[in-house]
Amino acid sequence: MAMADEHQEVVVPESDGGSRADAALARLLGVSRSAVAQWCADGRVLRGGARLAKSDRVDAGDRLDVDLPDPEDKHRVIPEAVDGMGILLDDEDFVVVDKPVGVAAHPSPGWVGPTVVGALAAAGYRISTSGAPERVGIVHRLDVGTSGAMVVAKTEPAYTALKRAFKERTVDKVYHAVVQGLPEPLKGTIDAPIGRHPHHEWRFAVMEGGRDSVTHYEVLEAFGRASLVEVHLETGRTHQIRVHFSALRHPCAGDLTYGADPRLAAELGLTRQWLHAHRLGFAHPRTGEPVSVTSPYPVDLAYALTALSRGLV
Repeated sequence: MAMADEHQEVVVPESDGGSRADAALARLLGVSRSAVAQWCADGRVLRGGARLAKSDRVDAGDRLDVDLPDPEDKHRVIPEAVDGMGILLDDEDFVVVDKPVGVAAHPSPGWVGPTVVGALAAAGYRISTSGAPERVGIVHRLDVGTSGAMVVAKTEPAYTALKRAFKERTVDKVYHAVVQGLPEPLKGTIDAPIGRHPHHEWRFAVMEGGRDSVTHYEVLEAFGRASLVEVHLETGRTHQIRVHFSALRHPCAGDLTYGADPRLAAELGLTRQWLHAHRLGFAHPRTGEPVSVTSPYPVDLAYALTALSRGLV
């Protein structure tokens, strides 16, 4: 059964006098500015009985009536443009986006940042309605901290075909990663089960009883303190590449969650793991013709790679 919306009265403090309504309420209620903007658009924010627009200015002492959405609406897609998210291939059946770091694939509990589905909605894309309401059209995901190529289905047949392709492992998922040290052998396969870490809620680990996880890799270039590797995923477990290379004691550079050297990360200017979904290859969901899309390295990863190749660290 759906829960009833919660009504809340907010009095604007002196510190927020003169602020935009969306900015003030975001600070006062601890939610994202884009969420408040959507509430304003839905007529959920009133001042003196009149609807308040997101850009309206509020004065100190104003009493704002806010109808907070049902908590289940945390999964609702909020259209929000995302700076830096490009389109690598726009087909009538699907779209391949170039996902920046810091963007989730779709809404989820606890996530208040931008999403791929929200960005596509803001850009006017109509995508497949298949899947859970918050992840319509999503056939695979990239971690928030991982950038690169990601395909989203536009039509129902494309969704079905692409979902099947990922499930049957016929999609060529190629990642590039910079890992610490030099993996031995230079080309190999990591076949080790992955499960949720028993002591850290947001981490995963190689562990007995975990799900089958297979990673193929090849060293492309060695720099001494780190190496550029190409990775082909046979399975697609959460944090798979990060966990597997951490287990080999060659964590992704910048990946402090999985044991990377913070000093090297700082020297390379990394605030996240050096991991990028570089290429996607799959059969066109309608014609069966081969499709291959490549995502160039974003600025932060390119800078770190240049520093390594020039021996600056």
